[in-house]
Amino acid sequence: MRYEQDHRRQTHDRIVESASYGLRQTGARGLSVVDLMKLAGLTHGGFYNHFNSRAALVSEAIAFAMDQMTARWRKLAQKKANGRRFEALIADYLSRRHRDDPRRGCPLPTLAVDVVRSSLSEQHAFAAKLEEMIDVFVELLPDEPPRQARRIATGAIATMVGTIVLSRAVGAGKFSDRILDAGRGTAGGRIRKH
Repeated sequence: MRYEQDHRRQTHDRIVESASYGLRQTGARGLSVVDLMKLAGLTHGGFYNHFNSRAALVSEAIAFAMDQMTARWRKLAQKKANGRRFEALIADYLSRRHRDDPRRGCPLPTLAVDVVRSSLSEQHAFAAKLEEMIDVFVELLPDEPPRQARRIATGAIATMVGTIVLSRAVGAGKFSDRILDAGRGTAGGRIRKH
């Protein structure tokens, strides 16, 4: 029985992880249950053994992707000196690598628009994970009063997401690179100057 539970959990986790990469690549609206299961190398026949609905899988996959981004930020911040952490996270996020690899990147630029059209429970789950992402940036601003730190962190993330959306929308090239550069300048320093 224990093997069966472990195998079921591993399969469930594999479906969620695979779906998270697919959703970041194409958005939530473009993938059916069949497509989502195929990403994990499975047929759709076993889907309801793991999830009550497509929305349940999508919610878990988005949460997984947001948790991955939060963990990436925390790991990257630990590698930098205190005064350089905030800007290092912004530079990493607003990089060509991130722009050109949405499948492994942050889910916010691809999936936020889809979440707007989802259920209230999905929106609340998304909001809770977004708060956790903002918290990472707030922690990097210990010299700011708490409300100001939250405002700066929220503004930086909003700027970063918008920058990635626009830089991807115009395709990789000089214009896209200029958008990334402008976003780095705005999110990295000018937002902090009230």
